[in-house]
Amino acid sequence: MRRLRELAERTPAGRERYVDLLRALAITMVVFGHWSVTVIGRDPGGQATGHSALGDLRWAYPLTWLAQVMPVFFLVGGYANAASLTRLQARGGDAAGWLIDRSARLVRPTSTLLLVLSAAAALAWPLGADPTQIREVFWFATIPLWFLVAYLAAVVLTPPMYALHRRLGLAVPLALVTLVGLGDLGRLSGPEELSYGNYLFGWLAVHQLGFAWHDARTTAPPPAETDAAGPSTPDRPGVRRRRLPTSRRAGLVFLAGGLGAVLLLTVLGPWPVAMLKVPDERLDNAAPPSLALLAVATGQLGLILLLRGPAERLLRRTGPWQLVIGVNLVVLTVFLWHLTAAILLIGLLDAVGTLPTPAVDTAAWWAWRVPWLLLLSAVLAVLVAIFGPVEARSGRHRSGRRTPRGTPARAALAVAGYAAVVAALLVNSTTPKQAPEPLGTPVPALVAYLAGAGVLRLLRSGWGTRG
Repeated sequence: MRRLRELAERTPAGRERYVDLLRALAITMVVFGHWSVTVIGRDPGGQATGHSALGDLRWAYPLTWLAQVMPVFFLVGGYANAASLTRLQARGGDAAGWLIDRSARLVRPTSTLLLVLSAAAALAWPLGADPTQIREVFWFATIPLWFLVAYLAAVVLTPPMYALHRRLGLAVPLALVTLVGLGDLGRLSGPEELSYGNYLFGWLAVHQLGFAWHDARTTAPPPAETDAAGPSTPDRPGVRRRRLPTSRRAGLVFLAGGLGAVLLLTVLGPWPVAMLKVPDERLDNAAPPSLALLAVATGQLGLILLLRGPAERLLRRTGPWQLVIGVNLVVLTVFLWHLTAAILLIGLLDAVGTLPTPAVDTAAWWAWRVPWLLLLSAVLAVLVAIFGPVEARSGRHRSGRRTPRGTPARAALAVAGYAAVVAALLVNSTTPKQAPEPLGTPVPALVAYLAGAGVLRLLRSGWGTRG
């Protein structure tokens, strides 16, 4: 509590506290959302299994328009990435230095998860565990890494995409939305592979809006920032404006426009109403992101703008702001480990013969929700207490220091390190959960990940800087 109080007291006056609140709320909603819709059953062999209840809760599909909060995370991620990049550039740093700094907060907690899970798999295999079952458990525990693949790609692309934003403003997300629409047409009329670019285009579109929000909250451009034509110029009108409209009227327009578009696309159009994965549905709005999901993101942006005033007044109070700080210190750890907590709890209850398996949407299933969430929260709290300090320490380095510029080789290695990490996480996520993997994930993917993470760790130690 003392550290939280100190951090609260040292908060700069110009910090956008609302962004931190949105990040904390988004991850908290993801965690409780995943836990709430979990159905525990048993396979023919008597083993405990889990799956989503959404397929049996059709009445809840419209609720997913609020529960699908990954757009909120990418929005605030774009804001935070723009803010940290411009701060570093103002201190004399470069894009490579920014990527290396950013990797500490993102890669170190992820490395901890993968190393612990792989070590557990390596111990279970010699003890007689089935490699297929090991992979299934590993696959379930690492579902959050699907999201991290897209977010790490957005981080790597932040320097060039922010430069593009400074030139073309809101025309960039509009162009990305157009590409998403073309991908949707490909998915509807041909093989699903035609829409795979939407995994990048969809999330980048929301990430770009975060840049525009950051510029709207910045009264003047950073002193070190210039574009190719010279010093930064005033904001342009029309779609090339760099600043997001953030008035209450704009919030109402975004909310109404987003809701209207999603109704057209889902009720009259071909897209599912649910914005989360529904078992056995042919189309999925989130994998990859569809126009319907971007419409929901637009409506969410409107709601965010409408609630900003009350939220900012709340966050001026010490207690709420300390709570937000505390969650954000370990927010990625909470996200990465929340499904591992579910696996551990299911295994523990099954081992002692007290694992309830009520049918979904029955009175018994609903009654089990409250103790289920409380028990999961307790297990996750233990995991966060153990692994959270890795993330909390990662956020302290280089704070406020002038960052030296690096060599071209250092920049190339930073991009290569990120590329190896992203490729490894992508291979893990796309490997079937029934694949026999004694270490839980393909060995080449694990080796590539460790190599990429090792390169980034070497660069964070200062290798390749001038001076």
